[in-house]
Amino acid sequence: LSVWMKMRLPRRLPHGIICSDNTFGYRRRRGVFQLNIDQEYLRRQDHEQDLQRLRGLRPIDDDFMRCIFRDNIPLAQFVLRILTGIRDLKVIKLETQKDLKRLVGARSVCLDVEATDDSGRILDLEIQRSDQGGSARRARYHASAMDIENLDAGQDFDELPETYTIFITENDVFGAGKPFYPIERINTATGTAFDDGAHILYVNGAYRDDTEIGRLMHDFGCCNAGDMNYDLMQEVTRYFKETQEGVEYMCRAFEETRKQGYERGLQLGIQQGMEQGISQATRDLALNMLSGGKLPADDIAMYTGLSLEDIEALAKGRL
Repeated sequence: LSVWMKMRLPRRLPHGIICSDNTFGYRRRRGVFQLNIDQEYLRRQDHEQDLQRLRGLRPIDDDFMRCIFRDNIPLAQFVLRILTGIRDLKVIKLETQKDLKRLVGARSVCLDVEATDDSGRILDLEIQRSDQGGSARRARYHASAMDIENLDAGQDFDELPETYTIFITENDVFGAGKPFYPIERINTATGTAFDDGAHILYVNGAYRDDTEIGRLMHDFGCCNAGDMNYDLMQEVTRYFKETQEGVEYMCRAFEETRKQGYERGLQLGIQQGMEQGISQATRDLALNMLSGGKLPADDIAMYTGLSLEDIEALAKGRL
């Protein structure tokens, strides 16, 4: 359950010390300092931190929102009916964290929640806690990406489905105190709707009153199921926070997030190390060429890819 890691340290360190709870220790052998870390202890620490984090999560937090909507068509349908005002909306397909596959060579998009109803409408539900995350250009890009994803080669443009791009923002990003901010294209010359089938809707997550939307946004901001208004919101929150199965699922999700973060960090570290190594190798090559005294500075710059200013600085010992 433990791992010994070696590192070189000064000789004045004592030969060894072990914590009273045996969580870690170190010893010196032949001038090499060895650190022992109890892996089980670290796992327990991570688990306690995960439980603390879970207690503080709300439906308006990305990680929790994606979990409570996962495979939960009744909840998605209930929420979308309130947000869109379409009372007979019937969700027949639901996906969370959906990667749009057709944006080859372009910026990728991963939808928090995508629902399809029985009339063919496609609805993208996004949580944006940062005011900057709910920018107008981002909403435009999401709507455009959904169009590309849902029209096949050979199809007529009139076959594009009606789409809703819905951003629930934690704050009132427009500052007008409204619960909803619908964005629709219009013909400015005639003042009539453009009717292209694309709808963008901002929902004020800070809105509170005794209406359906006010009560729903209250629930999105709650940590505790007992403080929520709607039964569907209470049930799913209790499942993930108060049942063994739900808590274990959330902890596995946290562990996977940690693993992905570690792998991304490792990859970034390797890339940065390679770049630094290449940079040092290029510098050494330029110095060797300069010491030979046979090549002019502009040729060295051409061969190494360094600027002429860098070559001159190397020659003067300033780089």
